[in-house]
Amino acid sequence: MSVLTSARGAADNFSDWLSSIFGGQARRLFRMQSRLRSNEPVQILVCALTGLVIGALVAGLRWLVDLLHQLSFNLSGEHSLSTGIDVDPLRILVVPLIGGLVIGVSALIMRRLRPKEIVDPIEANALHGGIMSMLDSLRLLVATITSNAAGAAVGMEAGYSQLGAGILAKVGQYFRLRRNDQRIFVGAGAAAAIAAAFNAPFAGAFYGYELILGDYSVRALAPVATAALAGTFAERALIDPEPIFSVEQFFHFDLKVYFLFGLLGVCAAGFSVLAMQSVTWVERALRRLPLPQWLRPAIGGVLLSAIAILVPQVLGSGHGAIQLMFDRNVTLQTFLLLLVAKLVASAVSLGSGFRGGMFSASLFLGCLFGGAFAGLAGLVLPQVNELQSALMMVGMGAVAAAIIGAPLTMVFLVLEGTGSFAMMVAVMVGVVIASSIVRLTFGYSFSTWRFHQRGLGIRSPHDIGWLADLSVGRLMRSDAPVVPENMPLRQLRERFPPGSAKYVFVVSEKGIYIGMLSSADLHDSQHNEKLDTRFARDLASDGDLFLLPYENVRTALSRFEDKEVETLPVLTSSADRSIVGYLSEQYALRRYNQELERRRSADLGERDMFSVADKQM
Repeated sequence: MSVLTSARGAADNFSDWLSSIFGGQARRLFRMQSRLRSNEPVQILVCALTGLVIGALVAGLRWLVDLLHQLSFNLSGEHSLSTGIDVDPLRILVVPLIGGLVIGVSALIMRRLRPKEIVDPIEANALHGGIMSMLDSLRLLVATITSNAAGAAVGMEAGYSQLGAGILAKVGQYFRLRRNDQRIFVGAGAAAAIAAAFNAPFAGAFYGYELILGDYSVRALAPVATAALAGTFAERALIDPEPIFSVEQFFHFDLKVYFLFGLLGVCAAGFSVLAMQSVTWVERALRRLPLPQWLRPAIGGVLLSAIAILVPQVLGSGHGAIQLMFDRNVTLQTFLLLLVAKLVASAVSLGSGFRGGMFSASLFLGCLFGGAFAGLAGLVLPQVNELQSALMMVGMGAVAAAIIGAPLTMVFLVLEGTGSFAMMVAVMVGVVIASSIVRLTFGYSFSTWRFHQRGLGIRSPHDIGWLADLSVGRLMRSDAPVVPENMPLRQLRERFPPGSAKYVFVVSEKGIYIGMLSSADLHDSQHNEKLDTRFARDLASDGDLFLLPYENVRTALSRFEDKEVETLPVLTSSADRSIVGYLSEQYALRRYNQELERRRSADLGERDMFSVADKQM
């Protein structure tokens, strides 16, 4: 007995010892989480340290992609793939096809293992409060690397920003940050990645503000900016990268020249919409082919090879080719040929299923568009030929801003590439005009256009995910006054005297919703002579008006307003028309306004200092 008691005592002591160790660690972790949740300087420090890691990873990925290009296309190493110099023609015919097969088969396998869509940083901030899956982010990164290694006419920026945002999102999730802080961490991660990718901290930071957060708030200023700076410093320390373009030229413009820049911005808006739409046209065309979905990237690879064998500069993102356009005396015919070829190649690459982004491709397209515009204008006004480099930069900023949806990002990218404030102002003219026209007419950037094609109503990264918490199912009352369709009017009046219920909902013998009737209609004196011959179904109306439990409060308020009704029943589904409750416009509006006010108060008045994204939702 004493031995058993001793053993139990030893076990209890050992258990207490383990509890003290792990309990102490849990308490320390909880203190760390609490400190990060409430301490802004600590959050800034975490963003800076993680930004260093992200910058180092981007530097490594850039080196890896360059190496893969050299191996895939037998490059010498002196020139990048997009310059089209010394690219093996045989590899051009083979590599895109093989890459397309790898992408297609991989996507087929992943659809079976993990069928859900990958959530990118914009979608995460708009719908999910900044929550991202690291596994899905790595999936996208690997697919983007594979696509780039195969020569697809897309950039790595989508993979970079997904990785950076995913890393800092995971850090935020680990420390259980508040929703707004979690969204800021996602923006900071993407900013660090883009800043490192372009060796441009200003452009990276504004990419985070404009595209991932959708506003410039005091609260987000330091975390995003420090992450962008840290990412840039880490990459510079590791590989000392060259800027995407460098133009050593003094710029000074007469006032009348700015009208030319403005006209270029107008034309760039139309071209940008064409570029975005072209991806959808390719998708639809390939979808009509009687082929399995996993073969579409291979078909895209064959089409890409057919273009690249004639114009090899369409391969890759276009980084190296941009500098080549500035360094060489390119003719109008060459600009037009490259512009059409790159536009088609980018649409084929993205539309067929290769993974990547339009950031670099849109910069190259804009550069070509500006050069073609300069050449065409020079046919009428020969003096315009002297402005070719300037028009190329304005075109680059205008097209990229309209496609990506980040105008100030492009302005600062040009400023960091040229160091010229005169050039920055010129680019700003084209950028503001092009991006405004696209926003007011087309209404989408490339990212939000892709969301629209998937059926997601996202117009900006503004946080609309909390609307899902205010669902009709949560707001409705479940004690709906329901009556059978064959109940006589006399019995209805006895059951619902004046003032007892504003609306009564009528159902069939099987419980199917038929319509509703108001208290005013129920007690209307014109029915007094037919109390025993008229039934509930005779007075019921609006049987096609109802709400569903999963719909959000904004949808409910829109329906109340459009249909001019005060109360609507809530049905199980459109197919199963059983009543589960009802919701009034007054209550829905009050709860919606309460939630808006609560969120404004939680942000301490710092969030919407001024907004840069489209407020439509």
